[in-house]
Amino acid sequence: MSTPFPFTAVVGQDDLRLALLLNAVSPAVGGVLVRGEKGTAKSTAVRALSALLPGVRVVDGCRFSCDPEAPDPGCPDGPHGSGDTLERPSRMVELPVGASEDRLVGSLDIERALAEGVKSFEPGLLARAHRGILYVDEVNLLHDHLVDLLLDAAAMGASYVEREGVSVRHAARFLLVGTMNPEEGELRPQLLDRFGLTVEVAASREPDERVEVVRRRLAYDDGPDAFAGRWADEEAAVRARIVAARKLLPSVRLGDGALRQIAATCAAFEVDGMRADIVMARTATALAAWAGRTEVLAEDVRQAALLALPHRRRRNPFDAPGLDEDRLDETLEEFSGDPDDGDDPDPDGPDGPGGGGGDGGQPEPDSGPRGGDTEARPEAGEGGEPQGSGGSSERAPARAAEPFRTKVLSVPGIGEGAAGRRSRARTEHGRTTGARRPRGALTKLHLAATVQAAAPHQRARGRSGPGLVVRRDDLRQAAREGREGNLVLFVVDASGSMAARQRMSAVKGAVLSLLLDAYQRRDKVGLVTFRGSSGEVALPPTSSVDAAAARLESLPTGGRTPLAAGLLRAHEVLRVERLRDPARRALVVVVTDGRATGGPEPVALAGRAARLFAADGVASVVVDCESGPVRLGLAGRLAGELGGTAVTLDGLRADSIAGLVKDVQRRAA
Repeated sequence: MSTPFPFTAVVGQDDLRLALLLNAVSPAVGGVLVRGEKGTAKSTAVRALSALLPGVRVVDGCRFSCDPEAPDPGCPDGPHGSGDTLERPSRMVELPVGASEDRLVGSLDIERALAEGVKSFEPGLLARAHRGILYVDEVNLLHDHLVDLLLDAAAMGASYVEREGVSVRHAARFLLVGTMNPEEGELRPQLLDRFGLTVEVAASREPDERVEVVRRRLAYDDGPDAFAGRWADEEAAVRARIVAARKLLPSVRLGDGALRQIAATCAAFEVDGMRADIVMARTATALAAWAGRTEVLAEDVRQAALLALPHRRRRNPFDAPGLDEDRLDETLEEFSGDPDDGDDPDPDGPDGPGGGGGDGGQPEPDSGPRGGDTEARPEAGEGGEPQGSGGSSERAPARAAEPFRTKVLSVPGIGEGAAGRRSRARTEHGRTTGARRPRGALTKLHLAATVQAAAPHQRARGRSGPGLVVRRDDLRQAAREGREGNLVLFVVDASGSMAARQRMSAVKGAVLSLLLDAYQRRDKVGLVTFRGSSGEVALPPTSSVDAAAARLESLPTGGRTPLAAGLLRAHEVLRVERLRDPARRALVVVVTDGRATGGPEPVALAGRAARLFAADGVASVVVDCESGPVRLGLAGRLAGELGGTAVTLDGLRADSIAGLVKDVQRRAA
């Protein structure tokens, strides 16, 4: 086994190291989610933590790490008497992103269970992680069915394996630690809330610190054992401090004053549920124990809030993580007094917070409309200018309208794409629709079909007892239907004829709304724009709503209308995506007034480009943005070339986008 990089040799990253150490002191804190760019020692620090954890005493021979003092009464290897015990190092178990369900929860020998009635169970990673650390690198890329299993185990402290009437249950209490790069997509809210603490990490911009990082890494690569030896004393000191803090932890007092500050802070930041209050209380207690104190102070509550609340206060994926520290300090100060001294807070509270809220909150709503009016007047006055402008004319980016909740959008037919929550698909998870012979390892047994396949051969196989003689050729895999994720590709006209802020604001709001829906349904969303003389991939297919929102916010407008170039660029994006993920189906939404300028026969060229989508059978919608008393109907003609449907710009409302896609389904059916 290779020597891990020493925990104490990690340069900087104070918040990351503190969060990990607090969980080592008090596993009840609930784990850590580490968010940050690549190359910031996230995985290095997590893997180094296991070497600092105290050993675990277990029942000798138990594959499920039962505690000799309180063995699990339902342990599959039990019951445990007063047998031998042993102490082993604390484990850190890594869950690969592409792991199978059987690898995570364990597997049953279906053949033995059917033929002999024997529960032959092979434990999975959840059993191995019991009373240790379960580490998931790139946790935001974990498949949904594995996330569901993790949520169940984290909520119940146990793992259940159910296969056709044969069930096994074992304890699974572990410290969940995950690392992720936010650029690659966000976590589901349910799993995000299961992490007790969260830490944002970034590479240092200080040259001296970066030099020290490189120096230590090179020294470790040259001789891991020698490098670790130089840090042995520091590692031993931290290990001893963890043991001392664990012993002190039961003696730490969390007073009513600290509890009031915790409750007030969670209420002030409007976090959902009560888990945040509980995690903050446990974290503040662990901070006091780590500092060698038996009393929780205000500074412990403040630090606990900075670690436990950022990922819980996000109201939607477009909100940036983090806390307003000034507001945090005001809340802690307001509730720092004696709770029994009840006369002062009431008169002081309205003056301070009320005055501050009135001064700080009132101008923003007032200045917003004034700023909007200021921008709207030049747009109205310059409304005709873009039509005669060339490629050099460009307007400042319009702000997106407020995102809204969309109805369920789906692509017609049945696909076989990546697991998601949108369109119908043949998947490994979902309702059973039939049976087939297994291709490879059997994962979901269809019991009735297996019995039907084995029954005609019982006499020939010499069956004499009550058991059914089952052979591998008799086994049948359950065919299941679930949901898949899709690619929603927007093709947006950003030319001068579309430059009115009201139009682009509505278009951006619709795209952001579908991005939010895609985040919840595990889709990909892309954005192609066309203006000037070319089409541009403004947003490559992605699930990262943070990156998408930032890209859309800075989208400029102006210039000519190269419609054909935009469609061809979108067609190329779909072609590349089909090579990367051939099973993922797409829906194309073209937002334009249908005009095409630049080059010879631009309208005819756009029609030929549109027919490429129709030939590929891609579902499409055209949002007609043409305005004025005289309408040319070019967008409707474009929709016909695409083989899709068209709607006017007036239909671009909260419930209209979903209606468009449903119209596509009806036409395709």
